Amino acid sequence: MSDAGTVLAGHGTAAVSDALDLAGVSGGLWGVQRLSGTGTVVGPAFTVRFEPVADGVRAPAADFVDDVPPGSVVVLANEGRHCTVWGDILAEVALARQLAGTVVDGYCRDVDGIRALGYSMWARGAFMRSGKNRVRMAAVQQPVRVGADGDQLTVHPGDLVTADGSGVVVVPVGLVDEVAATVTRVAAMEERVLADVRAGTPLRAARATHGYHEVARRIIAGSPT
Repeated sequence: MSDAGTVLAGHGTAAVSDALDLAGVSGGLWGVQRLSGTGTVVGPAFTVRFEPVADGVRAPAADFVDDVPPGSVVVLANEGRHCTVWGDILAEVALARQLAGTVVDGYCRDVDGIRALGYSMWARGAFMRSGKNRVRMAAVQQPVRVGADGDQLTVHPGDLVTADGSGVVVVPVGLVDEVAATVTRVAAMEERVLADVRAGTPLRAARATHGYHEVARRIIAGSPT
């Protein structure tokens, strides 16, 4: 993992989302939640897009997992369709290949088995219906649109995915270093606030002293907090 990736992993999705807000970028993936695994996962996106097939058209399971580099986060764009494109067999192969985790804009099955493996998994939910003969793989390692309820974002191959119990946030590859630097600055400021509060200072005063409410202006201006 890169130094920037280590920073993001150390602070989690809330801090990364705040840093993206300051950069004027929307990176949160709406509609998915953690189904399995623990801790914070960070890795470059490996993208796969699915499309529906007509009734009666044969469409086998997608074969892509053998091509995913170790450390990657698989991002599956299935547009929330009510059929699954990930299960326990894929999870076991992913573990053996040392993949960081999987994010499905849709549903996965075999959740009990995936949890038993301890594999890190995010999706809109669990459902047992197979995607075979309902959807097919349409594109690999191309930009994909993901997200629910009109709140969508584009994920490019190589964008840095950060995911934990609060959800999934995607950092465009060209902003990774900037976001990591912002996360470091903001985290340091918040630690100073917490230190004062633990020493007995009222929260309002601690925030005022350390510029809690001015952090956006200061970071945009390029000065440290």
